[in-house]
Order: sequence, then C-alpha cells, then structure tokens
Amino acid sequence: MIQKIALVGFGTVGQGLCEILAAKEKELLEKYNYQYLIVAVSDPRFGTAYNSAGLDMEQVFNEVRSDQKFTTDGCPWDSLEMIRNSNADVVCELAFTDLNTGEPAIAHCREAFATGKHIVTSNKGPAALAYAEMKSLADKHNVDFRIEGTVMSGTPVLNLTDGPLAGCSISAVKGILNGTTNFMLSEMEQGSDYTAALAKAQALGYAEADPAGDVEGYDARAKVTILANVVMGEKLSITAVDCTGITALTPEDIMEAKAENTRWKLIGSVTKSSEGLSAYVRPERVPLTHPLAGIMGATNALTFKTDLLGDVTIVGAGAGKTETGFSILSDLLAIHRAETILPENRL
Repeated sequence: MIQKIALVGFGTVGQGLCEILAAKEKELLEKYNYQYLIVAVSDPRFGTAYNSAGLDMEQVFNEVRSDQKFTTDGCPWDSLEMIRNSNADVVCELAFTDLNTGEPAIAHCREAFATGKHIVTSNKGPAALAYAEMKSLADKHNVDFRIEGTVMSGTPVLNLTDGPLAGCSISAVKGILNGTTNFMLSEMEQGSDYTAALAKAQALGYAEADPAGDVEGYDARAKVTILANVVMGEKLSITAVDCTGITALTPEDIMEAKAENTRWKLIGSVTKSSEGLSAYVRPERVPLTHPLAGIMGATNALTFKTDLLGDVTIVGAGAGKTETGFSILSDLLAIHRAETILPENRL
C-alpha cells in the first residue's frame, strides 16, 4: 500500500522530511515495504501544489530555491481546501506554532480528521492546547493523531513510553526540554553573560530574533503540558503550569552554583502523586551527580520515574532539520505498520 502524503507548511521541517524520504527511499522499501507519494504541498509563501499521482519533488524544491510560487501542478486551493480535497491519506501539519490560539494548526487537524485523514505533526499548538479534542476527533474518525516531534524532536519520548516502557507506571517526568536555554546556560558557565550567550545562540540559529518562547520558558511549558496529558493521561491546561525562564540568572548565580558542585538547568517537570498533579518550568540547581547535569549545549534530556525500572533517562537532540524530519518519518512508519497488520493479527 502506497502512503499518500500532504504537507501543510514547507519550511525547515517539511524540507527535511522530504530530503530524508528521498535519501532513504530504497532502504525504506527493503526494510519496511514502505512506499510513499507526496501528493500535495501547501505553504503561505509558495502557494499550493497538487498532483493526485504524486508531485515531482525535484521541481518543487527548484521552485522553492528560486523563491517563487509553485507553478508546476500549481493549485488555487488554500491549506484547508487542500486538506479537504486532496487524495492524501496522511496530512503532515508543519505550519508555524502559535501557543496562544493553536491556529491555524488546530483547524488543519480538524479538517483532516473530518475527511478521514491521519495527522502527523511536530506543531506543539494542537498537542498542548487541544490534545483531548484532537485525540477524540481522531478516534471518532478512526485515524491517528501522532505527535512524536512535539517534545524532543526526533529523540523518542512519546513513542518510548508507548512502546519499550509500556507496562510501567510513570509517576514523574523531569528534564531539559529546551535546547536554546541549555546552550545559553552552558555558555554562561564558560564565562559569557546573558546578553552574549543569547547573541551567540541567535547567531547559530538556536534562538529566534524574538527569543521569548525559549528564554521565558514558554516552549518548555508547552512540552510539559503535552507530557502530562499524553504520558500521564491527565487533563492539564497549559496555563496551569507554573513557568519561570532564565532571564533573571546572573553570571554570579552561575559561578556560585559551580562552586557548590551544582549546575543551573531550565527544568520542566510533571509529577503525579496522591496529592494531585504538580507541573512547572523553572531554573534549578542540579547536583553534578545527577544525569541531567551533564547535558550541555543544545541537547535535551528527560528522566522518567517508573515503578518497574526506576529512573530511566533518555538524551538526544531537541531540534534540527534532520532530527525533526525524522520524528515525522517515525510517525509515518508507525501508521504504515499499523495499516499493514492483518485485522485477524491485531491485538
């Protein structure tokens, strides 16, 4: 069965996914019997291209590199019309993230579900602001809402808890969920002040021109919300997560922690106990003996507190073109595997 894919958004992640698919086309066929067609791409900058038999992606990339609207297989549809009318099986929702309204991504997801299409996304908006609704709509229409890339990019977090850690009860998740701030804190420990560390992060592409989402903790707060709702089955609102960023930390704070064998990290945490749910994002001094203390640069890490294995820590990339593109691929393959299991063999 050939998986037909539509992309909403053709920026860094969408292009990264397509590059991976092209590079690994033979390997994916041989290992997983996976075949695909990209039938549609819709992007505010380039317009919409659609071909029910599959787009010529080399031509699509040529037009994008020329910074021009799609002409080959150009189509007058907007993104919602493309989702509604295309013959795609899966919509990869890769539009920009809005953590205030979740739009336009939530509308894209609703349209996909209503027309019987799976959603795969790295967009934190729908997952953090409307997970219960999105999951309910997906289940109602017998399709998937897959969001692996929303927490630690391609490093498996949600798939880990749903796969290898299945059977364990997870009572707490704590970790470094924002690579930009972790990079900045690493730089500050090496002697940079906050302003210099931020400037370097921006120069390297880790931080946006407006870095508030990272340095104020909003990005990590969205990820904590997703972890609470997906991993722990809670109904946590993003506004219920206490959130403090790193902007008030000084070089003196950094050096004092270092002198006492600790290290500042922006920590995202969610804990479930008999007293209820506790969730926060804030700078914490982590002892150098803790696994999270050794995570430097733009790397992310999460520690799961389980009943059967104790603490399990996973470390990996939290951002990047290839890394996030891989997260989308992993979810596409999961859908493919589920659809190729014969009904009589399903659990």
